Amino acid sequence: MAVLAHDGADLAYEVEGSGPPLLLIMGLGYPMDAWWRVLPWLTEHATTIRLDNRGVGRTGPAATRPYTVERMAADALAVLAAEGIERASIWGVSMGGTIAQEIAITAPQVVDRLILGCTHPGGPDAIFSDEVRALLGNRSGMTPREAAEISIPFVYADSTDRRAIDADIEVRLRIPTTPEGYEGQLLGAVSWAGSGSRLASITSPTLVLHGAQDRLVVPANGRFVADRITGSRWVEIPSASHIFWTDAPAATEQSVLDFLLNR
Repeated sequence: MAVLAHDGADLAYEVEGSGPPLLLIMGLGYPMDAWWRVLPWLTEHATTIRLDNRGVGRTGPAATRPYTVERMAADALAVLAAEGIERASIWGVSMGGTIAQEIAITAPQVVDRLILGCTHPGGPDAIFSDEVRALLGNRSGMTPREAAEISIPFVYADSTDRRAIDADIEVRLRIPTTPEGYEGQLLGAVSWAGSGSRLASITSPTLVLHGAQDRLVVPANGRFVADRITGSRWVEIPSASHIFWTDAPAATEQSVLDFLLNR
């Protein structure tokens, strides 16, 4: 693991594998360890660079606030620069997908191929139910385990083995996200003006992945994004929810590798 001091944060990140560089950006309140399921097959084909966004994991809360999407995008770019990487593919999920969109729009020269998973356009174009808004807003008063438990129906498919869910939760709870870190990320995510009017400027080959059963970020959000990026590939996985790589690992692997390897 490496640590980069940048803009009031000590950004923890990990570089693994071999092949073309692939930057991995996780979602709200999740550490980079949450990529654990996909790393075995990704690192066979790519050099993965994954980071703990400011507020979570080994990075933890940062001195410089607010944790805006734009600031977290700059963090990710700083990590690539620290590794001497001028151009990389990017896979962002959920809030990480909004960060990936921001990078693709504002620093297109850095982005080779773009994968946007279970994400949304933010701003006035994002679709969130009152139930989801309440879920996200009330989590800061819970323990990390309570927050993980209450979110299960929103982020996992009903058919997913509870043992797989528990394995994910245990990985996340190794370094629990603090209320300060979670609230900082949440405020940054909800204050983002959004990408809706700018998505047409994305020229990188793009895959938009979404679980059909996603209750946290409903598929209409991903479809909105895909429809506005010229030539993008839209894949909706029937048997999956928000954390589609746990719900449908085989479908995820096939979709991602077919896209990255241009099959």
